[in-house]
Amino acid sequence: MAEHNHSLKPYVMVLFALFGLTALTVGVAYVDFGHPWSDVVALAIALVKASLVVAFFMHVKGSTSMVKISVASSIVGVLIFFMIILTDYMARGFS
Repeated sequence: MAEHNHSLKPYVMVLFALFGLTALTVGVAYVDFGHPWSDVVALAIALVKASLVVAFFMHVKGSTSMVKISVASSIVGVLIFFMIILTDYMARGFS
């Protein structure tokens, strides 16, 4: 394995971005966007935070294309799993 020289500046910037997004999440929790939109906004912020963590702290940004393909296929697999669960949930009768 080759040794990587990482500077501290991108990690500190990402850390402060995560702090800011966490504060935004808390602030958005007090705002009523309506029934489905409050969840959509919270999930969108969580997706951005998760993407930052995967890209920088898990070193996917700057990795080989094989690592990026593995991460992308894992995300697709999880989305397919959630779609299967959602179709089962929506097919049930609500009473």
